[in-house]
Parts: sequence; structure tokens; C-alpha cells
Amino acid sequence: MSKAKDTVPGATAASSFNTTVRGQTDPYQYQVGFGNRFASEAIPGVLPNGQNMPQKNKYDLYTEGMTGASFVAPRADNLNAWLYRIRPSVAHQGFTKLPDNPDMESNFLPLNPKVHVSPTQLAWHPFDLPSDDQVVDFVDGLKTLAGNGDPTLHEGIAVHMYLANASMGRKAFCNADGDMLILPERGRLDIQTEFGKLMVRPGELCVIQRGIKFKVKLPDGPSRGYIQEIFGSHYTLPELGPLGGHGLANARDFEHPLASFDLDQNHWEIIYKVCGEMHSCSQEHTPFDVVAWHGNYVPYKYDMTKFVFVGSISKDHIDPSIFCILTAKSKANGVPLADFLIFSGRWDVGDGTFRPPYYHRNSSTEFMGMIYGEYGGRSDGFKPGGASFETGFCPHGVSYEEFQKATEAELKPMRVHENTMVFMFESSMMWTITDWAMNKSGKLHKHEPKMWDNLKGQFMNHLDQVEEDLKKAGLPGLVRGGEQAPVNGSGQTNGH
Repeated sequence: MSKAKDTVPGATAASSFNTTVRGQTDPYQYQVGFGNRFASEAIPGVLPNGQNMPQKNKYDLYTEGMTGASFVAPRADNLNAWLYRIRPSVAHQGFTKLPDNPDMESNFLPLNPKVHVSPTQLAWHPFDLPSDDQVVDFVDGLKTLAGNGDPTLHEGIAVHMYLANASMGRKAFCNADGDMLILPERGRLDIQTEFGKLMVRPGELCVIQRGIKFKVKLPDGPSRGYIQEIFGSHYTLPELGPLGGHGLANARDFEHPLASFDLDQNHWEIIYKVCGEMHSCSQEHTPFDVVAWHGNYVPYKYDMTKFVFVGSISKDHIDPSIFCILTAKSKANGVPLADFLIFSGRWDVGDGTFRPPYYHRNSSTEFMGMIYGEYGGRSDGFKPGGASFETGFCPHGVSYEEFQKATEAELKPMRVHENTMVFMFESSMMWTITDWAMNKSGKLHKHEPKMWDNLKGQFMNHLDQVEEDLKKAGLPGLVRGGEQAPVNGSGQTNGH
């Protein structure tokens, strides 16, 4: 009797998962995940087998290592990458210090006369793009608004705007000071990195870590956006706690580039930012010549419309930490250096609840910006491309008009912040504000305190009822027009 062949139908993947091309808005493909180790090769068979630094690489490529943490960091925090490239980064012609950019700042200590302290709320109208008679690329268009610390301290934060109207030619940028979280508000950014290409659209974020070279092209013309730079730490996903194994920003939705290289042996300029200073490095080859790479120190992007919002489905608000996409640790245990949060379209169903943000005084510094849409209840100038700022413990909340609507509205399940994307840079650190933001941008306006003038002491309209309730409770009545009799928790007047 002949043996039957196994003919069970099925299929097997030809490779690991990559995203598909999304048409003209994003022509690139990506690997997905967060915190895992990736590998990519533009030419099959280039990655060495079973080792990182073979005596001789295929096609005579050079091995170059890059670390994003100390050599002895715990495995969970140990970040590195191996690159196999046509020419190594060390093949350059030296460095030249560039003139200071007067609109950039890296030292945010109050001793610096170029930064200012603000105890009150601040806001900025949308920042102007460069005029048509100027040629300003991504690097030249960096303007610093605020921050904390200093890169030499290996802890701190800086918030910049980029205001650009030109693509970078044979010019790349390498930030030796910190990781950059980039948020385009107007126009896509076509970002070429040593690891491959990223098309970053408004509504997406991009993180390029410290020490990675990249260039920016502007496929849609003049572009504007926000940058949060962190010194001495890296972005991670927030812990989910009782939420379980998924929710908020899911790890599988973060996208990393595929290896891509150019054959270009022309003159290039690499701009290095070191301790806030700009230095130019010349070389006779492109920095984007990495044929293959592997590691976990890799730039990435994330589509913020994929964020999974969570919230109360009964009453009251959950703390805004539930809107956190990325966080960065400080040196203090359990205290973040920076949290990145978004507010966008979602359901609000709180029963018997004041639904807007309640009036509050947080220990954290809050910086907000808008990518698109409308966000009521703040200043009249809070629009896409603008910003607002509250230092720690500065009281803030919605205007009287928003308060009145929220206290009188019929509470039904409703959509809030539809077609809107607002973000917050929240930090446990105290920030200072740059001279450009305060005096040179021409866009500063303080929040108008009159927006809260009508928040009168309505309690005073109920004093007769208060007297009656105190009497029913067996407590002394109010002393009007003179010294009041404070009441302690036992129901007795103090001192009696």
C-alpha cells in the first residue's frame, strides 16, 4: 500500500511584516514595534552571520557601531546599533565652529541672562514662516522657546519651533545633545536618516535619537512644527498598570525605517550640535550610505490618530496621564523628565460630572501646542502653530463662558475635540523662557485674566441657606459683618 502524501493546504510568510506603501503621501515602507531589535539590509546577504564585526565585510563595507547608553547599562536600557556602510563617519576633514544662532538656547539655568522666569500663563500666536526672500532650512529655522537644565548636566529639556521654507541639500544634522521629538504642524517632512527614510505627516510624531545624522526635505513647501528635545534620557512607552497589556499607544504602531543608501561621493556638510554650539564638519561622501544595519537604537515615527484613548465611563475625570504617548525618565525615581500627551477626538460620558478640565494647580510645567482644529476655553490666540505655557502651580482652567456652559448643559454621551489634535509637553521640571520667545518672536501675548472675572463667589448668594443648614446640624451660625466663628471638625467653635 503506497504512503499518502501530506497535501494539507496552507501558507507561510515569505518574510517578517513590513508596512505597505501609502501612496504619494508616504512612499516608504517600515518595520513595526517599539523597543525591540530590528535588522534591515538594502542588499540581501550584507548583514554578517553570527557576529557584529567580521574581519572583512561583504562588498568591503565598513563596520560602525553606535551606542545610545553606557556599555554596562542593564539589558532593558542598553541601546546600540551596528551599521555597515560604504565609508565610515570618521572619514571627514575636521570641524569648524559656526556663529551662534541668537534664536537658539541650551542653558536654561536662571543665572543665564538670556532666559526669563514667568509666574503666569503665557501664550503665543502662530509663529511666522520665513519670508519668500529668505532661504531657511530645517536647521537654520530652529527657534528655542523654553526649557530646563543644560545638556552638559545630562538632564534637561528644550522646546523649539522649526520655521523653514527650503529643503536641506548636501547638508545633514547631528544632535549630540539630546533626542528630538518632532511634530510637523504644517507640511510633511521627508526625513532621510542613516537608517533609512521617514515621511512624517502632520498628525504624526518622529523621534530621532541623539547622535543620529539626518536631513530634512520639505515636499509641501514652507513648513512649521514643534520639537521637544530631551537631555540625558530616552523616550519610552508609559507603563499601563491596571490597563493590562495594551492600550494608549500600542507598540506595534510605531514604525522604523528600512535600510536605504545613496551612491554619492560629493562634498557634504554635517552640522553637529554640541553643548548648544553648532559646528560644521566637511566630508567628501554622503552620510546616508548605510547598506545594512541591526540594533535597537533606531529612529521611528508614530501616527497619533492610532492612539487608543481611555477614560472614565462612570463619573469624574482620570488624571491626564491617561493621554500619554511617550515618557522620558528623570534621575529621580518615579518622576518623569517629560511626558508627551495628546488630546483629540474621543467620547465623553461622565455622569453628573463637570466635563471640561477642572480648575487646577499642578506641580508640573505644561506647554501646549496645536496641530490642527480648535480647542475652546483657552486664550483667544491658541491656534495651530501657536503655543501656551503654564509653570508649575500656576492656577489655570477654562474661561467663565466654558464653565457656565459645562455646569448647565444636559449631560449626554458626546464627542469632544473632534477633528482636533492638541498636544502637551508636561515636565516635572521648572522651565525658563527664552529671550526669543519673550521679546523677539513678536507673537507673545499673556492670557487675559478677565476671562475669569465672572467666576464670582456664588457661595455668597446662598448664605441664608447656609445659616439654616448650620442650625439644623447644631452648629453656630455665621457671624456676618464681623469676625467669623471658625468651626472645627467636631462641630464646636474653635477655643470652646
